[in-house]
Amino acid sequence: MFRYLNGLITEKGDSFVVVDINGLGYKVITSISTQAKLNLDETQKLYCHLHVREDILDIFGFITEQELDIFKKLIGISGVGPRSAISILNVASVKELIAAINSGKSELLTKVSGIGKKTAERVILELKDKLEDKTDDDTLNRLESDVDVEEALESLGYNRRQAKEATQNLPKDLEGFEPRLKEALKHISGETKNS
Repeated sequence: MFRYLNGLITEKGDSFVVVDINGLGYKVITSISTQAKLNLDETQKLYCHLHVREDILDIFGFITEQELDIFKKLIGISGVGPRSAISILNVASVKELIAAINSGKSELLTKVSGIGKKTAERVILELKDKLEDKTDDDTLNRLESDVDVEEALESLGYNRRQAKEATQNLPKDLEGFEPRLKEALKHISGETKNS
């Protein structure tokens, strides 16, 4: 029904934004990576999927068509609903997620997303080599390191969104768990001071 929504971002919640289009506010469920790219009081375009259930109409929105495409492929897998698909997309960037799937790294999907091992293995089985892969070993190594950094940040009491945003802002050339964790902590503490 919807291909995209183009409107003013008037509100940001934990897992959604509100898009105002001519005075009508649409609640759009988003991934963390999409949320990070959206700014309040700016007009933005979100590529959408309308999910219809017996009693609910949910709109899922993404900043890129590629993220929407992967979301649709994920919900096409038996046992993966839209909320689970969003959780999987919250694991990493689209590029890193494709690398993890094509490399058969189901443990990366289960560590942070909250989905079970069988579901992660089903995702790998059904999507491996079906997603365009232009990644290298560095991308996969960085993803593995960042998953560990996010887990460490969460164990220190930061929420998933803070941990994900901190790792997304790390320099790509910074390598290793410890240096990336230190840099992520600097980012979070700088963010806290500015709030």
